[in-house]
Amino acid sequence: MFSATEIDAMEAALDAALQGPRGANPLVGAVIIGPDGRQLVTGYHRGAGTAHAEADAIAQAAMKGIDLAGSTMVVTLEPCNHCGRTGPCAQAIIDAGIASVVYAVDDPHDPAAGGAATLRAAGVGVKSGLSARAAFELNQRWFEAVLAKRPFVTLHIAQTLDSRIAAADGTSQWISSPESLADNHGLRGRVDAILVGTQTLLVDNPRLTARDPSGETAGSQPLRAVMGLRGIPAEAAIHGDDGRVLHLPTRDPREALEQLFAAGVRHVMVEGGSRILSAFLAAGLVDELIVYLAPTLLGSGTPALGDLGITTLTEAQAWEWDQASGGAVQTLGRDLRLHLFPGHTEPAGRHADAGTELSSSEIHPPESLPHRNGAGTATGGH
Repeated sequence: MFSATEIDAMEAALDAALQGPRGANPLVGAVIIGPDGRQLVTGYHRGAGTAHAEADAIAQAAMKGIDLAGSTMVVTLEPCNHCGRTGPCAQAIIDAGIASVVYAVDDPHDPAAGGAATLRAAGVGVKSGLSARAAFELNQRWFEAVLAKRPFVTLHIAQTLDSRIAAADGTSQWISSPESLADNHGLRGRVDAILVGTQTLLVDNPRLTARDPSGETAGSQPLRAVMGLRGIPAEAAIHGDDGRVLHLPTRDPREALEQLFAAGVRHVMVEGGSRILSAFLAAGLVDELIVYLAPTLLGSGTPALGDLGITTLTEAQAWEWDQASGGAVQTLGRDLRLHLFPGHTEPAGRHADAGTELSSSEIHPPESLPHRNGAGTATGGH
């Protein structure tokens, strides 16, 4: 079904996709092959609001003066078919004169789906299912978030070696290094919302703003959300200058995500405190885990996590090292930045080798999505 050239290109596209950030959009990579079988350019999606992988690859070809007539694009996800913050990739492929497209899995996000049909109607050859299993696993939690109609959830913990997020007297500024703090503010700048509990709000009185390295407020600011039954004091710093604050009067993580999704949030970062962190983890609603680990010991104080409902080792949550978005382990000043995603059990009946074609219904139907630790988003395809 697929040539060795196409298989090699898909491997390169999957590798390129890992360079992008996880969140409201999937990780996507694209490689364009010339009529002679050479890989001409490689593109990937760098996050919400940036060029999609297909458009990135086409733009690179244009800068190099490469004529794409008769070429083949190999991409890890079905090209989108809608106008969001960027134009539809299906039309960009048609306009570039690309003759055929090979993609791994269908786009499950309704506004973006249908790119394959548009391409076929324009006379572009289309094949799907190449490396479907690998492409599905690359974005598995994103697929789950889309189908569950909830935001993609990033959970952030800044802790000591002995898993404390505050000393016995409540002080916590600053456990993390300046470099970790800067990285965290970069994350804040690309999420739709930051979520904390009312206890954290009342004790720490955080601003929850995204700031640049100089400490100035960044141009892009997330919605600031507070989860809990207690109200938000009128004098709380979280109100800021714009008043973009949302109170979620619930202690149920699923209800909180439903309310955030209804408010247009597609990527939320949960920052604390320990009760909120534990609640989301216990509910299996964390898609990405980022831990800033400081080389510090406290011996006492506030633990990062509370009870997760685990009573025996066989019930322990399994997490996997995530090589996307900068890698699984980074050194930030004196700290280590750990990047993980939830482990999962291989779903039955989902076996797609490089040369095996599977339809999207075989890959990620709602009724057969693997529920690792629990049940996933998107702002419009990729």
